[in-house]
Amino acid sequence: MEATSLHDPEWAARARQLLAEIDARLAERFARSERTDRLLALRARGVDRVLQEAWTRCVPAGAPLALFAVGGYGRGELFPHSDIDLLVLADTGVQQAHHAALARFFALLWDAGLPVSHAVRSPQQCTQACADDQTVLTALIEARALAADDAATARLDDAISTQRIWPPCEFFAAKREEMRQRHARFGDTAENLEPNIKEGPGGLRDLHTLGWMALRTFGVRDLEQLAGLGQLGADEARALARERIALSRLRYGLHLVAGRPEERLRFDYQKTLAERLGFADDGDSLGVEKMMQGFYRSAAVVRRIGDRLLQRFEEQFDGALEPEPLDERFDLYGGYLAARAPGWPHGDIAEVFALFAAWAAHAEVRGLRSHAARALAEALPKLPAYTGAPAPVREQFMALLRGPRAVDTLTRMARLGVLGQWLPAFARVSGRMQFDLFHVYTVDQHTLMVLHNLATFADGRADERFSIAHEVWPRLRKPELLLLAGLFHDIAKGRRGDHSELGAVDAREFCAAHGLPEGDTDLVAWLVEQHLRMSVTAQKQDISDPDVIRRFAALVGDRERLDYLYLLTCADIAGTSPKLWNAWKDRLLADLYFATGRALREGDERNVAAATRGAETRAAARELMAAQGFDDATIARQFAGMPEASFLRYRPEQLAWQAAALSRIQLGETLVAARRIGNDAAMEVFVFSPDRDGLFAAILATLDRFGFAIHQARVLDAPNGMVSDTFEILPADNWASGDPDEVADGLRRALEGSLDQVRTVRRAVPRQLRHFRFAPRIEFTETADGRRTLLSLVAPDRPGLLADVARALRVCRLRVHDARIATFGERAEDLFQITDENNRPLDDGSKGVLRETLRAAILANA
Repeated sequence: MEATSLHDPEWAARARQLLAEIDARLAERFARSERTDRLLALRARGVDRVLQEAWTRCVPAGAPLALFAVGGYGRGELFPHSDIDLLVLADTGVQQAHHAALARFFALLWDAGLPVSHAVRSPQQCTQACADDQTVLTALIEARALAADDAATARLDDAISTQRIWPPCEFFAAKREEMRQRHARFGDTAENLEPNIKEGPGGLRDLHTLGWMALRTFGVRDLEQLAGLGQLGADEARALARERIALSRLRYGLHLVAGRPEERLRFDYQKTLAERLGFADDGDSLGVEKMMQGFYRSAAVVRRIGDRLLQRFEEQFDGALEPEPLDERFDLYGGYLAARAPGWPHGDIAEVFALFAAWAAHAEVRGLRSHAARALAEALPKLPAYTGAPAPVREQFMALLRGPRAVDTLTRMARLGVLGQWLPAFARVSGRMQFDLFHVYTVDQHTLMVLHNLATFADGRADERFSIAHEVWPRLRKPELLLLAGLFHDIAKGRRGDHSELGAVDAREFCAAHGLPEGDTDLVAWLVEQHLRMSVTAQKQDISDPDVIRRFAALVGDRERLDYLYLLTCADIAGTSPKLWNAWKDRLLADLYFATGRALREGDERNVAAATRGAETRAAARELMAAQGFDDATIARQFAGMPEASFLRYRPEQLAWQAAALSRIQLGETLVAARRIGNDAAMEVFVFSPDRDGLFAAILATLDRFGFAIHQARVLDAPNGMVSDTFEILPADNWASGDPDEVADGLRRALEGSLDQVRTVRRAVPRQLRHFRFAPRIEFTETADGRRTLLSLVAPDRPGLLADVARALRVCRLRVHDARIATFGERAEDLFQITDENNRPLDDGSKGVLRETLRAAILANA
């Protein structure tokens, strides 16, 4: 019987109740670890009942209308908060005649709380819509009848048949390009901190796409059916089915935890979801890290097998290819590499290494032929680790490291599973993530990024991001030793103990087993053990301090180790996060590299070295100013007004820039100047001003208000009651001005008025940072000469943190003489040299007051 009004609240309430009961029962069954594919089918079946009842209530019996489930719902898979896609098939005249009935039908569904997306089309309209947009066809090819007879189903099938639109070859090309573009949106990697389970590379959408290709090409509705057609190995089919279940369980649980159709594994949900799925913390890993490692490994398997299947589809359309001999053992099929011998690789890893050697030697190779990739995958479990391989095979591996495109080879071996088989420790960190904001890649992906950076140093071309790396690389005696250090530097992550020390042990054993001389083995192990030391020294210590340089030089010991460590450090930082490397860090590490090299040449003559360095810097700055047209008297006058310590702290070009800027003002006036560092957004800001209380805090507050993060601050006392402040800054917000002149003008105007009027701007803490809160740590020590107090602050990072800290220092009437600002993901680790207002170190009482003031300032605005 046809409904008489657009809405039926009583029926809608009953439907809502029924759906809620279904969802509650399925959630309970999910908690008992019932198979997710079963739950998806049951939920689809429950929604079917509601839809069919609504259809019966609204559409007259015998009306020439047909209802189909399409998209994922058509597949019979319905996640807790997924959209319900519907197609009503009817001729245009019938659509108009039953417009009111269909309006009542869709209104009932919305009243019942169902997230319905629908289309009403005739067969001809279906054909045209699909011809215009292959994504419409993608939804319709999985149509499932809900209220439709065989004739209606046949009409729909005919409307979207390959004879009318999108023959298999064209459909395959369109879907492959769609997949490529989708992967590109995610940086072509699944190893993101908040990956998308559905749309990201290796996610469920990849499996769906492969299924659509199979359906359009072979008429099979299940990827597993491709095994019977020889397009998919039985082991590959099982692997895809296993990963589909694993990814579906993650997505089902994510919908439950989020309470909405969320597809990203956001920090907001990761811990809760891990607990719901039964992942527990232990001494080696957090439960959330275990869950995420499982996801990354599943995504890697889907991509690896998916790549093979895509190639087989391509071969299906291209027809049989004739082999082109590459050498005596391998052939090319359409540019793809394959072994000639039947049964390859016969369980022999020497054969596998020979394949990679041929691949590296011929740049024209597009990749592995799918059959060779499958044979390699099937052989993996039988291949030995390096500990069980004979010496000639180990030498083969070292030959790959010494050969052409060594980093490409290691990357290929990693992605095909060979590297993890040869080096089991690498397999253990495959897909391993760290639950923080600093490490944005999994350990294995980060390692490959580091190796890729090393490869860019090796090509000999200047790279604006790494100012001197291309000059240092040619001095390496054995570049393969640096590749080994890069491979092992994080390989012990997730084990109990210091990963640098444990990784050094692994590296030493590996190098010895591969026959490296003792000196080379020592170098690789030392690089792994000390791979963080140069970064920490540069970012957390005052590298203009001769004692700091002397201690670091003593650790390094010789120029060769310095060269290797410098390159590894640059590659490591840049491979940790795309946002972590910048011109300021490039300059900082280069300064440490040159200062350490000079210290190694000069030996223990530290006093002479410091005096010599100051004189050399002054002379070099004088030459730069003379080249700009300044006469000797002007240069001497400008240098006399600058802090003596600046000739030990700054580069010649910095001093020349500062002195030239100072020539524009009179004694006692305030100067603010800014310039860009290198070719990215980093800037240097120079403030020369009469000293007054609150100046440092006012500068930080203003820069923070302008949208900048401060990475380094240096405060030096200048003659005549002046103070010289230098800041290295980077935009922290998209709206921050990238124009140095605008920054300088804005800061100058702010400092012209009362410093008490300068206020910080309260901004919301970014969503990601809210999930990484911890108690701030505040510690005090003294400088080596005992003249200043060192304040060490470790706190959760947030907008305005540094400005709040500076304000707290001002409230306590303290002076800042130097600041080292470092941010590691969610952690701010800052170091300040401070004194009281009379330039004396802090006593215990002052430290206590400052500690409480800082704690209150940090927590009040968190």
